[in-house]
Amino acid sequence: MVFASPRSYILLSVAAAVATIVLKTAAWRYTGSVGLLSDAMESGVNLVAALGAFWALSLAAKPADRTHHYGHFKAEYFSSGLESVLIVLAAVAIIHSAVGRLQHPEPLEQLGLGMALSLVATVLNGVVAWVLLRASRHFHSITLRADAHHLFTDVWTSCGVLLGIGLVKLTGLTILDPIIAIAVALNITLTGWNLLRETATGLLDRSLPIDEQEKLEALLASHESEEIRFHALRTRVAGSRRFVALHVLVPGRWTVQAGHDFCERLEQEIADALPRSDVLTHLEPIEDPRAWDDQGFRWEEG
Repeated sequence: MVFASPRSYILLSVAAAVATIVLKTAAWRYTGSVGLLSDAMESGVNLVAALGAFWALSLAAKPADRTHHYGHFKAEYFSSGLESVLIVLAAVAIIHSAVGRLQHPEPLEQLGLGMALSLVATVLNGVVAWVLLRASRHFHSITLRADAHHLFTDVWTSCGVLLGIGLVKLTGLTILDPIIAIAVALNITLTGWNLLRETATGLLDRSLPIDEQEKLEALLASHESEEIRFHALRTRVAGSRRFVALHVLVPGRWTVQAGHDFCERLEQEIADALPRSDVLTHLEPIEDPRAWDDQGFRWEEG
């Protein structure tokens, strides 16, 4: 399945969220299971998160303008931040409902039908999550990746709920239902925390992943010689985009044209090695001591 843009995949996520809400809500109404209710509420979070992701991707797709010279790519982090908050709120609501059911247990009804409906919703979520994860790798989108991982979490949550409902049906111990709901809420909270941490990392202009930094450094090393050096290398990630800046030191006898041509080739090689990258080079004469004084900021390991 191939769509034109990340937003097309988010619309698929929206459609899946609506369908699973209907299926899981029906499963809850037929059975009265608070575990299935918690599962339906998480699907509600999926819908709101998918709508937020569609808005964020629409904003991120806007080109750079007079007030946003580097584009709007960081808008993707808004959706993951919103999703993390919604997940925590859903977890609180689930725990509230589960505690009430612990205090006042109720028998469950039509468990076979409820489990069948929930199973259909779980399979649907699993397929959509797999499609979104593949698309996130193609588009290098944190929004699609976050939505895919959230859906996969929903799948495992649903499996846990189904297992618990099956145990209730076999043993008749209705207290297992709210206990499972609380376990689901704790698992959802962990997902929300991980998303929030990833969002904060992106907003702090984190450097490229280690494997990509090593690829970049190896590429630069292949060009180094007695006459060519590089320093002041800086990288950062903003949504699906990568930004790379570095100083290029070449012999002062080179013509402006020769230096420009070398930098153009280098920028293209970096862009080919790291897709969706904006590369900025600064040309300096290697013999000038002032060029060596400006090597960028120093950082400490740890």
